[in-house]
Amino acid sequence: MPSGSDTTEEAVSGTSPDGPVPSAETGATAAPARPGRVRRLAALARREALRTGLAALFGIALGLAFPPYDLWPLSLAAVAALSLLTRGRTARQGAWTGFAFGLPFFLILLKWLHVVGWDAVFGLSVAEALFLTLLGAALALTSRLPGWPLWSACLWVAEEWARDRLPFGGFPWGRLAFAHTGSPFTPLAALGGAPLVTFAVALAGALLAACAAALWQLRANGSLRRAVPALEAFGLAAAVTLAGVLVPVPTKADDTVDIAVVQGNVQQPGMDFLGRPMMITDNHAKATEKLAADVKAGRAKKPDLVIWPENSSDLDPYQYPQAYDRIDEAVKAIGVPVLVGALVDHPSKKGYVFNEGIVWDPKKGPGASYTKQHPVPFGEYVPFREQLSKVITRFQRVPRDFYPGDHTGVLHVGPARLGDVICFEVAYDQIVHDTVDAGARALVIQTNNATYGGSGQPEQQLAMSKLRAVEHGRAVVTAATSGISAVVAPDGKITHRIPEFTRGVVSARIPLRDETSLADRVGAAPEWVLAIVGLLSCAGAVVVGRRGRTKDEKGQQ
Repeated sequence: MPSGSDTTEEAVSGTSPDGPVPSAETGATAAPARPGRVRRLAALARREALRTGLAALFGIALGLAFPPYDLWPLSLAAVAALSLLTRGRTARQGAWTGFAFGLPFFLILLKWLHVVGWDAVFGLSVAEALFLTLLGAALALTSRLPGWPLWSACLWVAEEWARDRLPFGGFPWGRLAFAHTGSPFTPLAALGGAPLVTFAVALAGALLAACAAALWQLRANGSLRRAVPALEAFGLAAAVTLAGVLVPVPTKADDTVDIAVVQGNVQQPGMDFLGRPMMITDNHAKATEKLAADVKAGRAKKPDLVIWPENSSDLDPYQYPQAYDRIDEAVKAIGVPVLVGALVDHPSKKGYVFNEGIVWDPKKGPGASYTKQHPVPFGEYVPFREQLSKVITRFQRVPRDFYPGDHTGVLHVGPARLGDVICFEVAYDQIVHDTVDAGARALVIQTNNATYGGSGQPEQQLAMSKLRAVEHGRAVVTAATSGISAVVAPDGKITHRIPEFTRGVVSARIPLRDETSLADRVGAAPEWVLAIVGLLSCAGAVVVGRRGRTKDEKGQQ
């Protein structure tokens, strides 16, 4: 709860501006000079109830801005509301408002985790909301500075910078940019990546808040001259919103390649999606063999390469001959290289596995591979396993820890040089950037969302693929075991798609591009600059506040 720092000093100390408040005595017993702690907290709760309720309401609105709802304009309203609710408040009051805003936001956004347990939804939401708690405090601090909408936007970038990295490598879900994969802000990703999109959205929202604040002041004096700041703020917000329309998004291909994406499907959604051993492998093999039969009969064009999703082999093909043979049969049937997803035992560390994409050649068999660099904590590995598994028995369902890879996923799959990115890695700027920087001409997202099928999580992940396409000027192919498999053009538009829990094959001709975007060339520099400016604005607000208090103290002497 808020600290109660807005409670007057007089009420706390038992004094008034005219001197000490005398105690009233009845007989030998004096009435207490201060209200009890419970009454103070109750009064504080009553004062903050409306503000807290509004913060929670707009936190929910921000959650609805993201897939599967896709009501992106609500993100502008939510940012504006948080700016207004923290404006002129103390840091502690701003922190509480930020938490009241952040918790319902993440509960809406991450409800797909309920397949693991609602306690997981709540626990992760609380952890992520703590970052918005700090953001609320920072917004309150800087709200008295000139040009505060600019500092607010920088602080949103700083909050996401921290959340993308901490703890255990961070969890970038819920970045403002990921709600804007089909809005006027989207093209800005080609200039400065996801951080620039977040900055623009936050700046537009804060400017709308400045407009609303200026209009509120007009209620006392409604002269035309006083309306100018409101008009200026609204005009700037509109300009920032529409700026992306002027950004060119190059899509011209240097070459093309014909691909086929196989979605073999699973037995059932949820934690037990694997079903019986070899079932998922056989599903993808059968779908590939059907494609081969269609090619032979002239019903389909032969692709240059085939892409299977993450975990498309449910057994390690190097340890289980039946898995190796089944994959090899399907690859030889289609007669072109296939990118296969499999869990492979670590060769020297017992109990560890690699999450790999393997290039499987019809003549040479398995060859080059990419190992996922960023395993998901508590999902693909358990930090402090020995201690936590005794307390949370659910972690025993993660019997082995994934071992991280140490290089980017640029692979030659037939005639194409593709950048392999596995599942949640699409949310991390640096991994995707490094893959393109290493020479990827198109991106492949191998993913397995069967655990979270039908929950909205696949839609959220696909939205990230759309933003990455624009950011890097690359076609992005998402291959999922149970959906959503899709092909995204370099301009962020989905050209092909297979629905969830449907066995199918998508055949498409995708562009291969060598030109790099400005976002690729500048890398993480915009994010660092904006985040540092945000932190410096907080430091400036603290210094200005201390100087103001010092002057007040000198004036009272």
